[in-house]
Amino acid sequence: MLAASSGQMAGLCFPRRAPSPLLLSRRRLIPRRPAAAQLPRARGFRPDATPRCAAAASPPPSSADSTLEHPLRRKCSPLLESVLLPGGSDLTVHEWKAVPDIWRTAAENYPDLVAVIDPYHEPPTEWTYTQLEQEILDFSQGLRAIGVAPDEKLALFADNSCRWLAADQGIMATGAINVVRGTRSSDEELFQIYTHSESIALVVDSPQFFNRLAESFLSRINPRFIVLLWGDKSCINSQAMKDIPLYAYKDVTELGRESREALFLSGQQGQQDVFETISPDDVATLIYTSGTSGTPKGVMLTHRNLLHQINNLWDIVPAEPGDRFLSMLPPWHAYERACEYFIFTYGIQQVYTTVKYLKEDLQRYQPQYIISVPLVYETLYSSIHRQISSSSAARKIIALSLIKISLLYMEAKKIYEGTVLSNNPVAPSFIVYMVKWLWARFVAAILWPLHNLAKILVYKKIHSAIGISKAGISGGGSLPMHVDKFFEAIGIKVQNGYGLTETSPVVAARRPFCNVLGTVGHPVKLTEIKVFDIETGEALPDGSKGIVKIKGPQVMKGYYKNPSATNEALGQDGWFNTGDIGWIVPHHAVGPSRKCGGMLVLEGRAKDTIVLSTGENVEPAEIEEAAGRSNLINQIVVIGQDQRRLGAIIVPNNDEVLAEAKRKSILDEDGELAKDKVMNMLYDELRTWTANCSFRVGPIMIVDEPFTIDNGLMTPTMKIRRDKVTEKYQREMEALFK
Repeated sequence: MLAASSGQMAGLCFPRRAPSPLLLSRRRLIPRRPAAAQLPRARGFRPDATPRCAAAASPPPSSADSTLEHPLRRKCSPLLESVLLPGGSDLTVHEWKAVPDIWRTAAENYPDLVAVIDPYHEPPTEWTYTQLEQEILDFSQGLRAIGVAPDEKLALFADNSCRWLAADQGIMATGAINVVRGTRSSDEELFQIYTHSESIALVVDSPQFFNRLAESFLSRINPRFIVLLWGDKSCINSQAMKDIPLYAYKDVTELGRESREALFLSGQQGQQDVFETISPDDVATLIYTSGTSGTPKGVMLTHRNLLHQINNLWDIVPAEPGDRFLSMLPPWHAYERACEYFIFTYGIQQVYTTVKYLKEDLQRYQPQYIISVPLVYETLYSSIHRQISSSSAARKIIALSLIKISLLYMEAKKIYEGTVLSNNPVAPSFIVYMVKWLWARFVAAILWPLHNLAKILVYKKIHSAIGISKAGISGGGSLPMHVDKFFEAIGIKVQNGYGLTETSPVVAARRPFCNVLGTVGHPVKLTEIKVFDIETGEALPDGSKGIVKIKGPQVMKGYYKNPSATNEALGQDGWFNTGDIGWIVPHHAVGPSRKCGGMLVLEGRAKDTIVLSTGENVEPAEIEEAAGRSNLINQIVVIGQDQRRLGAIIVPNNDEVLAEAKRKSILDEDGELAKDKVMNMLYDELRTWTANCSFRVGPIMIVDEPFTIDNGLMTPTMKIRRDKVTEKYQREMEALFK
């Protein structure tokens, strides 16, 4: 715990006395059978049993001995399975060189603390840190027994759960690379990811998800085997399986336990197999993210990339053993993933929940932290306001009035605390600031009693309902300012952070002691952030707006099989181009922004990618291309502005619209077409042509002026300037979204 919070070099942690070689061997290789009261009883396979769906599955190997014909080359996580390495038991310093190494440290420091609670899968599961480590070790060795080799890719297509975590870390511990995605992705997208990554096998969430993929997906691939994380194999579509071996999660872990016992015995007899160590620079995972062309790009994140996050996020989230986190984001999302790895190194308890059960679980588990995207905080904000609005008239007036007073109190407080944002590089006049400081103090002193009254009458009940006693961590999109201010006013800390899949992902975040609204905080340790001029590429001084670039240990190795995209993103200087527009707050010794110096402020994206408040990335080119095939649509720009829905600005093809109206006989008596009828026609047309796109367009706005070079809405190469179009019609679209 000290290493991750002290800023030491990534990888160093927890010096301690090494256990004896014999004890370590027994702890690592002989499975600990958890008590039935602690863990749901395993439904392991019986080697002599006939599968319940014989046509759908090949049974696992008949004995542990038959599984020892591994590929000659094998890797292991150097600290997690140090007993497999020559002299590994003599380690005196715990040094993390691969992500799975964290589980040995966690199991030894917090053996009996509950690590995960998964109440909504069958069977409901609760694992201690010791049990979680054993699950990872068993799954990893089970994959080796099946024949998985280092550096091979395994597609892990599943949603968040304790078994997802065990599978993810089990794959990494073999030296293989997991290729991750969730069940909400389209079949075609999953097929592209599987084939482009050259995956050799498939780990899927459930029989229902598997059966969905059966016809459109499985018929076009030839996986070496398939692993089912949850559910019964008898529910699998047997016709789709053909001769593909099918393993349930428990099949793999039981096979792993038997194989580990055999390894232990062979080691005692002097016949131990030779394992290589996973290197920090080995690729740990491939996470696919869409490029500006709409083609998925595989981001190669190494163990070193992810270990930087694990070792350096404590400044943002100072977790303590026993703290409870609610987990609800897709686990393949880099943000959720890095945060999970980090918090488990501090002995926390993670509860898996869903959007459906979020409100109930916030009350039930009263978490210290929740890590989520802006949409969750917007939903909580709306829910609180609905509850206030449904109260009696008197209570409603009192509550809303007290909230307004608290908002004013916070604004005054920012002035004398020095947390008011400013991009002015010139320091303010000391005399002018002192006048503002005294006035702010005076206003805050008057409002303070009423703010404290609001805590007792209103906010105490909200805190009880929401939990989140320490902080909500927001990332994956822009947090609306009104939501940010509201939670600050009622005393619930929400810390906004920033990063990308390519940066593992966190590069900056607001700290608990300096939570400045409107920013994404200071850079995390060992990370450099600079702002460059869009046109010239020159570094800009603090306060100037430009392209944000990143350099640090968390920056990806590159895009898989895409050197041109890698070179474009990283450049010769090694600075990763985020495609985001932002500025860095200037440093001032005095004044209302004296504590904000060095913080990053974002103001939009230079790239076409739209980031919704759900944290999802949308490539508008796909939608625009589909819509452009309509005769009625002349030009279209899809926008999001971090809303829950997409919108579109459309220039209609007036001649075709008029002709279509005549065919449908919807013209007015004077031969004109009402604007609302045009709107309906275009919306129907848009919905028809974009039916197969990944995202749907909500509100649309019709404009008569085409986008041209002359009016500055097109480039000389005849490309629509999305930023200029959005800027011109921003007010109208904001009103339309509302």
